[in-house]
Amino acid sequence: MDMQKMGADARQASYQLAMLNTAQKNQALEAIAVQLEQNVSAILAANGKDIEAGRANGLSDALLDRLLLDEGRLAGIIADLRHVIALPDPVGEVIDGCALENGLRLSRRRVPLGVVGTIYEARPNVTIDVAGLCLKTGNAVIMRGGKETIHSNLVLIEQIQAGLENAGLPATAIQYIRDPDRRYVAELLKLDQYVDMIIPRGGAGLHQLCKEQSTIPVITGGIGICHMFVDESAHLDKAVALVENAKVQRPSVCNALDTVLVHQAVAQQFLPKLAQTLAQSKVIGHAEGEAKTWLEQGGMSVEALKAGDFDQEWVSLNLNAKIVADLDEAIAHIRQHTSQHSEAILTQSLHNAERFTHEVDAAAVYVNASTRFTDGGQFGLGAEVAVSTQKLHARGPMGLEALTTYKWIGIGDDLIRA
Repeated sequence: MDMQKMGADARQASYQLAMLNTAQKNQALEAIAVQLEQNVSAILAANGKDIEAGRANGLSDALLDRLLLDEGRLAGIIADLRHVIALPDPVGEVIDGCALENGLRLSRRRVPLGVVGTIYEARPNVTIDVAGLCLKTGNAVIMRGGKETIHSNLVLIEQIQAGLENAGLPATAIQYIRDPDRRYVAELLKLDQYVDMIIPRGGAGLHQLCKEQSTIPVITGGIGICHMFVDESAHLDKAVALVENAKVQRPSVCNALDTVLVHQAVAQQFLPKLAQTLAQSKVIGHAEGEAKTWLEQGGMSVEALKAGDFDQEWVSLNLNAKIVADLDEAIAHIRQHTSQHSEAILTQSLHNAERFTHEVDAAAVYVNASTRFTDGGQFGLGAEVAVSTQKLHARGPMGLEALTTYKWIGIGDDLIRA
């Protein structure tokens, strides 16, 4: 593959996309949605090949779940794409403005980034999410999915590019690196002449690779080591349901719960109750001391904590449990082990809730709510290109605004600087 040509084609397409109005972009998004709907059978057949190969290659149940497309999931992905059509277009928005004493009228106007490069692993839905959000914001994109999703992604890209052409836009606006050879990732990370931002979605190794090798700015995130603190004032029955939702509803995603911290005053009452519920879903606990004993009393399978468990993103039916003395210890533990993705407190104390939200540093902090809400669709952003856990430019689920920058517009009346 000629990565230089892909970059040049993407840059040229970005100029055309930047000139589109909202109606034209929405028309193209609808054309892609229709194309996907008309080719559901082909998409699911290709995904079936990936699932079969994944099982043969020993992929974990968590990775197979991330990889799987069925009619319901595909319908949801298409619905998310249409939701993006309904969202306000941030491009061209005037953020703020003022008139200076010298007569210069200044404003900041949102504009596309230009060309986005995204590298992701076993998530074929990301192909549609990224394509939709980039198109809505007038950005061209070069995508590289994992080899485990190759059949699914090639068919999805074929439908996306057909939709673009049906709308009178260049297929090169949304491109895909079709060869799974890793050398093309290295080449993409050096295309700073054409690509304006790299967004990796995957494990810690992928993020580290991008940070070390890219000559293009990188948005890091999507690695979730998520905590939930059950304090002494929490409603325990509701807390069980919240922990279960955060852990069990979809354990293979980055906003799923990894560690539950329990105040010592309620631990003996809460942990057996929690274990009874989680045991029904075959969740495996990781704990020591009284936490291990009380979880086992509730019928849960529990393994002794090993070094590194608290820094593990499980993406599976595994859950760490720890008893803490108070809110201070809970916050200290989170500060030591957080990936700054999603953290939650379950409490009836306004004081504790305020302290937790103020003192815990994460992209999303919740009070009496599941960490599973950290998602572009749940936040009303449509889809997302990633969940950023860094602090520059974008943080949390990255929707439309996160794919724009701004330019200063200065208007004068034949104005010269004194």
